[in-house]
Amino acid sequence: MPSDSSGARRGAELVGRRAECAVLDALAADVRAGRSRTLVVHGEPGIGKTALLGHLAGAPGCRVVAGGGVQSEMEVAYAGLHQVCAPLLRHLGELPEPQRAALGAVFGISAGPAPDRLLVSLAVLSLFSAAAEHGPLLCLIDDQQWLDRTSAQVLAFVARRLGAEAVGLVFATRDAGGDLAKLPRLRVDGLRPADARALLDEVLPGPIDARVRDQLVAETDGNPLALLELPLGLTPAELAGGFGLPGATPLPGSIEEAFGRRYRALTAPARLVLLTAASDPSGDPALVHRAIAGLGIEAGAATMAHEAGLAVFGTRIRFRHPLARSAVYRSATPADRLRVHRALADATDPRADPDRRAWHRARAAPGPDEEVAAELERSANRARVRAGLAAAAAFLQQAAHLTPAPERRVGRALSAAHAELAAGALEATVDLLLLAEAGPSTDFQQAEAGLIRAQLAFVTNRGSDAPLLLVNAARRLESVDPELSRATYLEALYAAIFAGRLAGRGGDLLEVAQAAGDAPPPRHERRAPDLLLDGLAATIRHGCAAGFPVLREALRGFDSGLTVEEELHWLYLASIVALRIWDDGAWDALSARHLHLARDTGALSELPLALTSRSYLLLFSGDLVAVASLSDEVRAIEELTGSNLAPYGALGLAAFRGDETVARIVIRDAVGDVTSRGEGVGITFAEWATAVLGNGLGHYAEAFEAALRAVEYDHDPGQLVWVLPELIEAAVRSDHHDLALDAHARLATMTSAARTDWALGMQLRGEALLSKGKVAGDLYRESLEHLARTRMRVQLARTHLLYGEWLRRVRRHLDAREHLRTAHTQLDAMGIGAFADRAARELRAAGSPVRKRVDACRFDELTAQEAQIAAMARDGLSNPEIATRLFISARTVQYHLRKVFTKLGVTSRSQLVQALPH
Repeated sequence: MPSDSSGARRGAELVGRRAECAVLDALAADVRAGRSRTLVVHGEPGIGKTALLGHLAGAPGCRVVAGGGVQSEMEVAYAGLHQVCAPLLRHLGELPEPQRAALGAVFGISAGPAPDRLLVSLAVLSLFSAAAEHGPLLCLIDDQQWLDRTSAQVLAFVARRLGAEAVGLVFATRDAGGDLAKLPRLRVDGLRPADARALLDEVLPGPIDARVRDQLVAETDGNPLALLELPLGLTPAELAGGFGLPGATPLPGSIEEAFGRRYRALTAPARLVLLTAASDPSGDPALVHRAIAGLGIEAGAATMAHEAGLAVFGTRIRFRHPLARSAVYRSATPADRLRVHRALADATDPRADPDRRAWHRARAAPGPDEEVAAELERSANRARVRAGLAAAAAFLQQAAHLTPAPERRVGRALSAAHAELAAGALEATVDLLLLAEAGPSTDFQQAEAGLIRAQLAFVTNRGSDAPLLLVNAARRLESVDPELSRATYLEALYAAIFAGRLAGRGGDLLEVAQAAGDAPPPRHERRAPDLLLDGLAATIRHGCAAGFPVLREALRGFDSGLTVEEELHWLYLASIVALRIWDDGAWDALSARHLHLARDTGALSELPLALTSRSYLLLFSGDLVAVASLSDEVRAIEELTGSNLAPYGALGLAAFRGDETVARIVIRDAVGDVTSRGEGVGITFAEWATAVLGNGLGHYAEAFEAALRAVEYDHDPGQLVWVLPELIEAAVRSDHHDLALDAHARLATMTSAARTDWALGMQLRGEALLSKGKVAGDLYRESLEHLARTRMRVQLARTHLLYGEWLRRVRRHLDAREHLRTAHTQLDAMGIGAFADRAARELRAAGSPVRKRVDACRFDELTAQEAQIAAMARDGLSNPEIATRLFISARTVQYHLRKVFTKLGVTSRSQLVQALPH
């Protein structure tokens, strides 16, 4: 642990901290008992958080690893994580290979592509779990507010995913919000007056006047570090004679100023020694001594610096408190800071640690310097491989600011903006765009800046501003880069689909399609993205018959000819297109490919979209357990990245399950979320979900009104694929025959152009609902034949239900029972609750009892996570594979499986096949 005196004292008991120590002792006891625990210890600077971590570090029976944030190291990706993980790396071989490779890459142990934060987070969780297999583990993180952003996100993610690993993860920080907001917390306040007075009496060497003591206690508000530091600036006479103190100064400024006074009282050489130590966050004494020698400072100055008590010079250099480090650095003159960074750069081996050398050279530069900027650019390329985009962006940002030539500065600023945007640093992206736009730029650079700004708008809220910005960027690119212009038009169509009915002026899908239709032709043979652009524009401008053939050709083009990067960029749109042309086979293949690529390459920005697309294919296939698992994965990624994709998976899941209370809450929250961001497609989804819920519950009037609202925005026929069948069913059931006919005509326009089994099955079902007599029966049977050849198992079961209802109403009870029983069995097994209940009511009305499956009773006893784990184990996934999918440790998977076996009365994974519904 870092050495400081911010607590009352080390040892068995800290003055005035009995309650806090009891909480920490209970946490350690839980960890020793095999239960994971997390805690955020928070309070103002100097309040004693570090001392409390020191108390916990002495917990018997636990292995302790510790690390902490360093303010000057916040730009170095994974710096804080390395402190914590370094003592545990001997367990690296116990991790699955992808996780082992991820940690090897970020810690410089092995070469390899830059992993994303999600894979690194899972690897750290697995590393902690592996270490805990050898004994209870306590991980203590001090000064969390000064961790580099990447380490902070990873450790907070791990804290939220701990389960049964015998790991305790405790953070000390000033603010318990942000990444730590949802974790258990312990607030640390100032000492009570009696304890504060006792502390002063204990640590002061001489007598203190009662009035002086009381004023110190009052001014410090019981802050232990202030109680220890502020009296050091007073003479014995002032302490003993009752002369009083000057007016109080606010904390933590007064604490830092106390450190600053002690620093300024030293000789110039001793100050330079401390400044050198404060300027390099590595704590490497050899590096600091080389730099000191380069400054021409004699060894005696180092001794004086050590005796000042601000830092401890040992095997690592540690400051007494982070405020002491910042006080030293802030108190130094700008000229001294430049000298020290230059000396540190000269003392750093350019071959062994070129990036740290570049980092110090940048801080030693008095102004723009092309040589330093170029070195930072090279460091960015290395950082991108080792630690990912966030680290690369930090170097590129510095390089841009240090570039003297305005034209080159614009190029570097745009490169940095690209990297910051990809890394999710949106505010930094805006700042770099402003820097780029302030300088002289080429036509291409202006177009590139416009494209980044448009992409920023889309990433920020996927809402109403992005389509027009992308169209304008595409127009500017037409003359300078036609290929990039076409790709940007395709992105504009993508954004307009999301914006839907909430698109701003000039960004409506029809307007964007008109502009995209006039895009310059490709200079080469049309590839899959070109065909997507042309096919989507033709569909929206001229109708399904004009665009569907081109779109089918586009989807076939994803089999070959594209790089992995191109596939990742366009596969989500390709999956949407497969849905729009009613091709469930292509949708299945493309969504599976997208998810596989996103996971394997660690494309964190793409993974939520890939998961959502795959979720809806699985939703209509009836695998609701898998959908729940993927929805959990989306939430886990959002926790890590702060992304804000609307909860589409949860929306569909709630509608299909049919729990009215839960579904209405999810729908209400989703509408508020997408409306605030201008994401109009989300409103259509929410109205569709309301219609599904109403049709399942038999609330047909409500379903009809919701579906009617959903189809009001008809500029995008692709948004109506799921809505129109719900509208037809609800309109027929609520006696709106003319509107049902109109809805079916609109549906037939799409399905006739698609001619797939899915499309024809739904078209025939709609016709059957609108027909009577033998014609209706024939249409239902034809619909079932087509749907039986698709993956749309939910629609197949619902068609059995509709056919059974029709048979009962025409008094063919024996035939009705067959189809109603099939519908109930299938819907109940899939967990389509409201529709299963509707089938059960109809089955009873047809004179047949409803038998509840025995295995369903036991399955219902499982928690949601237990059900997901059990289903994955049933399907053959190993514990590590399940852990990877659910972002938990393999040990937690094993813990839950033991509970599953007990609840289901089985003793092996093979028995889960019979015990669980499919």
